Amino acid sequence: MREPPPLKSPLLPFIALALLALLFTGCAKTAPTAAAGPGKKILNVGNGAEPQDLDPQITTGVTEHHLLMSLFEGLVAEHPSGEGIAPGVAESWETSADQLTWTFHLRADAKWSNGDPVTARDFLRSYQRILTPALAAEYSYQLYLVVGAEDYNRGTLTDFTKTGFAAPDDRTLTLRLVQPVPYLPYVLRHTSWFPVHLPTIEKFGPADRKGSAWTRPGNLVGNGPFVLTKWQPNQAITVERSPTYWNAANVKLDAVVFHPIEDVNTEERMFRAGQLDTTDTMPPDKIEVYRRDHREMLRLDPYYGTYYFNINVTRPPLDDVRVRRALALAIDREAIVKTITRGGQEPAYHFTPPYAGYTPGDVLSGGLAEARRLLAEAGYPDGKGLRRLEILYNTSETHKAVSEAIQQMWRTGLGVDVALRNEEWKVYLDSKDNLAYDICRAGWIGDFPDPHGFLEVFVTGGGNNDTGYGNPEYDRLLRTALGMPDTAARMAVYRQLDSILTRDVPEIPLYFYKRVHLVHPRVKNWVPNILDNRGWQYLDIDPAVPAGDLKGKS
Repeated sequence: MREPPPLKSPLLPFIALALLALLFTGCAKTAPTAAAGPGKKILNVGNGAEPQDLDPQITTGVTEHHLLMSLFEGLVAEHPSGEGIAPGVAESWETSADQLTWTFHLRADAKWSNGDPVTARDFLRSYQRILTPALAAEYSYQLYLVVGAEDYNRGTLTDFTKTGFAAPDDRTLTLRLVQPVPYLPYVLRHTSWFPVHLPTIEKFGPADRKGSAWTRPGNLVGNGPFVLTKWQPNQAITVERSPTYWNAANVKLDAVVFHPIEDVNTEERMFRAGQLDTTDTMPPDKIEVYRRDHREMLRLDPYYGTYYFNINVTRPPLDDVRVRRALALAIDREAIVKTITRGGQEPAYHFTPPYAGYTPGDVLSGGLAEARRLLAEAGYPDGKGLRRLEILYNTSETHKAVSEAIQQMWRTGLGVDVALRNEEWKVYLDSKDNLAYDICRAGWIGDFPDPHGFLEVFVTGGGNNDTGYGNPEYDRLLRTALGMPDTAARMAVYRQLDSILTRDVPEIPLYFYKRVHLVHPRVKNWVPNILDNRGWQYLDIDPAVPAGDLKGKS
C-alpha cells in the first residue's frame, strides 16, 4: 500500500493526555450470565452495544449482525474454516452458462423454530418485504443485483412477479440477475438476504412497519442454529440451541449470551473475572500486557474494514470540498494508530482497504501546509470566520480518544474550533441516518470480500450513504463495474471510484481495522475471519479448561 509521509505533528502530548483519560475511565457493571445447569455449554460473548433491533431486514450494524447469525440462516452459511462459504438452507446450487440465472435447491429438513418448513416462497416473500418501498430498508440495495429489484424498491414496478425472483416449487428458488455477479454466493451470506417468517411478522402488525414486537423473546421465529429466549436491555441477550435447526445434532453449544458492553475497561475486567469468554474489543493500553502475559488469549486478526469520519456535505462550510480536504490533510494518522489504537492498525489515506490484490491508486496527500492553504483559499485563513464544527461519535472510549485527538489537531493545526458530541448506539444511528451532524465517526466492514461492497456505500441516495453526497459520474461508473469483461478491468473501475472519493472527500479515512479482542483458550473453533462473520453453530467449549479468574494477573 502506497502512503504519503506522516505529518510532522506537535500533538503527541495532547494524544497522550487523551489516552491517559482513556485508561482511567469506565465503571463496573454486573452483567448476568445464562443459568448454567450441570454440564451445560454456555458461551458468554462481549458484543459492543445494545442492538438496534433483531430484524435482519432493517438492521445495519456489526453488533446486530453477530446476533442475527445465531438466529437466522440464508441460502449459504459461513464455512467452518473461516474462509469461503458452506451450504445453508440451500443444499446445492448451480448457475446458467451466461451466469445470469442461479438456481438454489433447498434442503427438505430446513425448518423454522416453530416447526414450519422453510420454503422457497418464504425467501420470495422475504425479498419482497425488504424491497417494499414503505419499509425503507437501508440495505435493500443489496438485492438490486436481481432483475427488477431496484424498480420495485423505487415504486416504478408494482408487480413483484415481474422481477427476477421466482420459486418454481417449495424447494427451488431462482434468481435472474441484471448482469453476472462473480461474488454472488458471498453476498448471500449477508443478513439482508436472510429469510424472515412473514406469518409471525404479520401477527404483530403490517409487514412493512419497523420496530414491531415480533423480534422479542417468545415472539421471534427464526431458522438459525439458536432461538431467542431472553432479552434484558443493556444487560444480556440469550439464545439457546434450536431443536428444529436442520443441523441441530452437530451444534455443540447449549446457549450463547451476548453482553452489550460499551465500556472497554468494564468488558476487559469481566473477561478477567471469567464472566466473558470473548470480548468485542479491548483497552489499547492492555494490548502489550496481554501480549506479554497472556499471548494465548490475545487476537490481532486481519479485518476487512475502514475506520473513518463521515462528512455531512449538505451543511456549510462542509459543502466546500476545500474545507473537507483541509480537514482530511490535517490529521496525523500515524500518531493515532501508534499512540491510541495500538493494535497494528494501518493508517488509511483512501477509503477501500487493500485486499486480495486490490490497491487504490490515488491517496490523500499534501500535508498540513496544503491543508492551511486550502482553508485560506476557501475564505477561512487560520480558521478565522469558520463556525464551530462538531464531531459526533457513538459511546466508546476509543472513539472518544480518537475524536479528542483530532479535535486538538484541527484546533492546533488549522485554528478550527471543534466540539464533541457522544450518543449511545441507537440514538447515534438515528442522527447519522437523518444527517443530524456535521462530522460523524463511522466504520465500514465489508459485507463480502470485494471492493464493490465498500464503494456502493456512496452511491447517490444509497441506503447507507449517510453523507448527503451524490455524484452522477460516480454512480455511472459503479453501474458499469460488474459488466466489465474480467476481474482486472473491474478492479480498474474500482480504482477510478476510489480516486473520486479521494478527490471529493465525502468521508475522511483514518485507519484500516484490525480485529483486536480477547478469546479464552476454552473456546474451541474460534477461527480468524476477514469479515468476522461467526458461524455460532461451529463453536464449542472445552470443559477441561475452566473460565478461571485472571484478576491481578494482567
